[in-house]
Amino acid sequence: METFNHPLRLFQFCPKCGSGHFIENNKQSKRCEACGFVLYFNPKGAVVGIITNEKGDILVCRRAKEPAKGMLDLPGGFMDSFETAEEAVAREIKEETGLSVTNAQYLFSLPNTYLYSGFEVHTIDLFFLCQVTSLQLLVPQDDVESCQFMPKEQIHPENFGLASIQKGIKILLNRQII
Repeated sequence: METFNHPLRLFQFCPKCGSGHFIENNKQSKRCEACGFVLYFNPKGAVVGIITNEKGDILVCRRAKEPAKGMLDLPGGFMDSFETAEEAVAREIKEETGLSVTNAQYLFSLPNTYLYSGFEVHTIDLFFLCQVTSLQLLVPQDDVESCQFMPKEQIHPENFGLASIQKGIKILLNRQII
């Protein structure tokens, strides 16, 4: 494990007993020599919702906060504990757009890193095609500055601020999933 590049380098003390003898165990974990506790660094779950209107245009949002403030995005966010991915995408879409999801169909996943509070969070981003009750309820909220439906031919991956969303947009457009 390359400690200087790996997020576990920031963890100098055992979170269980506080010992400073917290050493590299393998490329995914650190182990406490004092109490034996092993901390694994696994990705955090995140969800992305793809919503289209009757013309096939895609709902895009403009980010109100860093990272990538002011750039385009798709609605979504981190999963909470004890929440399914489908529940998470419905909750995130409701929080960010006011829309209520009636169906979420899993499409694909992508690994990602997301800088949050100066810490690089490793994520696994799950993309869902979502149906909603009524597009009339669309209101940007939470960490969304604005949202609009954009025709597919006007969507360019480089206009999206996060790497996994850029890759996801390319997959969606190239595979003609939407």
